[in-house]
Amino acid sequence: GQNCQVPRAPGRTKEERLHVTEDLIRRRAEHNNCEIFTLEEVSLHQQDIERIEHIDKWCRDLKILYLQNNLIPKIENVGRLKNLEYLNLALNNIEVIENLEGCESLQKLDLTVNFVGLLSSVESLKHNVHLRELYLVGNPCSEFQGYRQYVVACLPQLKWLDGTAIRRAERIQALQDLDDLRRRVLQQEAEYSKKREKQKRAGLKEATPSNPQNLDHEHLCRNLSTSENTEEDSNQVLNSTTKPLSNQSQNQDVNSYSKDQEREFWETPCAFTPESRLEAHHHLEETRRAKERQSGPNGKAKTPRTLITAEGKVLNVNEPKLDFHLTDDEDNNCMLLDLHVYRHLDTSLLDVDVQPTYVRVSVKGKVFQLVLDAEVKPDSSTAQRSQTTGHLLLTMPKAHGEIKIKKTIHKSSTGKSSNSSMEEKARVNSTHERLEVDPTKCSSVDLANIVPKEQQTTHGPLQFSHRLQFCGIQEKPLSKEFVDDPEVPLLI
Repeated sequence: GQNCQVPRAPGRTKEERLHVTEDLIRRRAEHNNCEIFTLEEVSLHQQDIERIEHIDKWCRDLKILYLQNNLIPKIENVGRLKNLEYLNLALNNIEVIENLEGCESLQKLDLTVNFVGLLSSVESLKHNVHLRELYLVGNPCSEFQGYRQYVVACLPQLKWLDGTAIRRAERIQALQDLDDLRRRVLQQEAEYSKKREKQKRAGLKEATPSNPQNLDHEHLCRNLSTSENTEEDSNQVLNSTTKPLSNQSQNQDVNSYSKDQEREFWETPCAFTPESRLEAHHHLEETRRAKERQSGPNGKAKTPRTLITAEGKVLNVNEPKLDFHLTDDEDNNCMLLDLHVYRHLDTSLLDVDVQPTYVRVSVKGKVFQLVLDAEVKPDSSTAQRSQTTGHLLLTMPKAHGEIKIKKTIHKSSTGKSSNSSMEEKARVNSTHERLEVDPTKCSSVDLANIVPKEQQTTHGPLQFSHRLQFCGIQEKPLSKEFVDDPEVPLLI
């Protein structure tokens, strides 16, 4: 381990420690519309959590729970999670495997890089009949002789241990040597327990300074982390026998002394224990807070962004560095702002504020502000979010102007518009067209003349010459020897 305990930095009080709160879980449940009672997966890693609480009451349907890289010293308050399948507690301060009997559906348990020294506590996982994967690499128990064989023999339902598959022959051999393995494991546990007690006593001794030098070190740390220190206090800590120095030289001495103390803190070797890990974390937190308190005119504190100047001029600001398009829709008399918001960003992290002369959008705390070319109506403005691209579309009606009505123009067959034809059609459509009949053409129908009467002829049957003329054939002179016999039928 590279952490150290000297000098001891003031840690956070019990009230300052981060607990599992409803607000924290809701912020981590964005994928479930911030609903926690139906939540099936939640990630609470790197939240400096020092105790597991409330999760088994608020999230009964959890299947996957990520709690890695926190400061959790004990497994507790998870027994009611009957549907929990995967629990990740890597990089914590856990020393005993316990309180997991109620997790009936548990299939995978990750305890990588913890402080599990009681290897026999692994037998409590026998009740988790569905457990298939277990990770204990990086724990003190993984250095015991016969560690792997003992875990394989105690958990017959296990298929993988530390990422390596358990072979059938390996399990048979481990079951045969179980009694001998258990005896050796208990002996190594007893030795580790004595070593652990010495580490705890050493930590308590270092945490309670017994000489004035350590008291001065602690007093200096408190002075560096408190912004209400007076000039006399700093001079007493730095040099109680010399006369007070100037402010500039005093600040230089304080900074050099604090740098020396910081270097000594990290370069002093110590054992890797839960106490040293917790102490290093508290030291980092206190150092960060001290820098925030002392950041002044010469510090690197981030100045707040100016959105509106003292003269009342609104500035254009794009902190999230988003692409956008501002369009003036003259037909609908409105301004359209298309802001390219991140696709997977939750809508609850957006805050839109439309003013008559400018629009402001807050994206995860970063401000996007744009001055408008025309005055708009904030009350009539609307905001829409695309479900495919995630873009934010703001429709802002103008305060002045009218909506233009589009007129449809009919084109002729040749593709050219004819003004005269349009006017003529409009005139015809405006008047009613009536059908009229010429009165001279109107007469009563003579039913008697529908079928004309045949004219009576006085002459006899038609002669042949007449039929020939009727057929369009010229008559030739008949010979004197030809005699027309009336009994002979006519040729047609």
